[in-house]
Amino acid sequence: MLDQVNRIAPDLSANGLKIGVVMGRFNDVVCHGLRDACLSELVALGVNPADITLATVPGALEAPLVLQTMAKSGRFDALIALGAVIRGETYHFELVSNESGAGVTRVGLDFDIPIANAILTTETDEQAEVRMSVKGREAAQVAVEMVNLHKTLRG
Repeated sequence: MLDQVNRIAPDLSANGLKIGVVMGRFNDVVCHGLRDACLSELVALGVNPADITLATVPGALEAPLVLQTMAKSGRFDALIALGAVIRGETYHFELVSNESGAGVTRVGLDFDIPIANAILTTETDEQAEVRMSVKGREAAQVAVEMVNLHKTLRG
């Protein structure tokens, strides 16, 4: 039975894609690590550097608004959100984590555009630093794969 199922294989070919990246500046060491890994991976997958637009925002809560503006423009095939929310001693961590995540998701659904969410939410700086390179690369891969899947499903 499985051999009769129509399968769509992951496609990481990125030639000709236009990608918008929004990066928070708060926790800048981690954000720069995410950015560098993400941009390097996009280029390795075939995105022309001239087809990547990077916008920075103060922090994770500001990312959804800029993602929305990019999505409205119609200039991008996919978007990527980069940032780091690291737990502190107050409830602010939960607020920023939940609201930024919900905002990123809502923009993707409202504007029918793939968005890779790589806004890290970690307990410590060390956890974020360990994850930044891997998550930056994964964000690039997710954006490209989802663009191609989206195009395939639309026919």
